[in-house]
Amino acid sequence: MKNKGLNYYQTFIMVSPDCPVSEGTPPPVRKGGTTKPRIEYELLSSNPYTYTQEDLIYEVHVRHKSIPKEERMERGTKIKDKLFQKPQPCLRASMLPKKYGWGLHFDEEGKIALYGQESLEYSNFLKNEDGKLKLLPAMRNSRARE
Repeated sequence: MKNKGLNYYQTFIMVSPDCPVSEGTPPPVRKGGTTKPRIEYELLSSNPYTYTQEDLIYEVHVRHKSIPKEERMERGTKIKDKLFQKPQPCLRASMLPKKYGWGLHFDEEGKIALYGQESLEYSNFLKNEDGKLKLLPAMRNSRARE
């Protein structure tokens, strides 16, 4: 059974107010291995409205740790149970909306799609004309200085 408390529904995570870019930018590819933001980007950009937050956290984890598909098939539930024994950061803390300019839309099933902050779709989500969407800002990159 899915942990319903971990997923968002009918929600739009806006780009962080202190995001350093003005449009959706793919996270760079690193020579030393694929970063978590890059894996998130690749999964969400090529599979819109496929993953819930819980599904995405799991898929990023197994890809980042290079867990082979065979092992995932054999131990999938155990890997997932062990991963979710510890609290996992929500996507408000993801580098996609914090650093790379991507808004995250969660539909009524909790499935996620990416939208660059420069896009018409992003603007339309912010308008929230029917009032059904919950708008949340991504977490800031740094704490406000007093």
